[in-house]
Amino acid sequence: MVNSDKVRRAQLREFQARQTLHHSVAARLRRDQYIWSFSAVAAIVLASLGLWAYGTIGAGAPPKAPDEELSEYREWTGNIVLGDTSLDISLDGAAAPQAVATVVSLINEGFYDATSCHRLTTGDMAVVQCGDPLGFGFGGPGYTFGPVENAPADDVYPAGTLAMARAAADGESMGSQFFIVYEDSVIPSDLAGGYTIIGKVSSSLDAFIEEFVTPGTVDGSPDGQPLAAIVIDSITIR
Repeated sequence: MVNSDKVRRAQLREFQARQTLHHSVAARLRRDQYIWSFSAVAAIVLASLGLWAYGTIGAGAPPKAPDEELSEYREWTGNIVLGDTSLDISLDGAAAPQAVATVVSLINEGFYDATSCHRLTTGDMAVVQCGDPLGFGFGGPGYTFGPVENAPADDVYPAGTLAMARAAADGESMGSQFFIVYEDSVIPSDLAGGYTIIGKVSSSLDAFIEEFVTPGTVDGSPDGQPLAAIVIDSITIR
């Protein structure tokens, strides 16, 4: 009987020791799991913050339109060279500071050099559209800006007007594309308003018309690719 009690007590101690060890191991596993989970969550959060910072304020941040202060809120003068034709131009930084700041920045970068004017329209809207680096009407500087500035209340754009192109009904879609109005034109406003006038051509518009507009479009339509290739060699501004 005594021996039996000793055996039972020994078995109980062994059982309790195993239980203590089991609880200790389980507690350590739970602690390790909590630490691993916390570390994993912390790593994900830090990685997410890193990606956010890289894509928002770091090297991976998308480009933005330059600050309107670059326009200096003044008149800029310069010229557009297209083959044998050179157009004297002026840009009005006081009337359209954001658009002029953008165009001045792009000019200084040489963005427009060797780009083509991809669109010619005739009739009530007489314009030549330029400034797409792709040459198809879909390209830009990698950013857009808005809203519309300095648009005429009567929708009349006099011959020589330089204005920003944009998507229909979207005043925040301006980029690098602009158009030259070669004859007085009525261009109706849409939901976004009119079109931002950035300046004007002050000389050689007749030579421009004769060389590039008179030949018409490739397919003879009133809105299409110019038959005579219109390539901007350079734009300078001061």
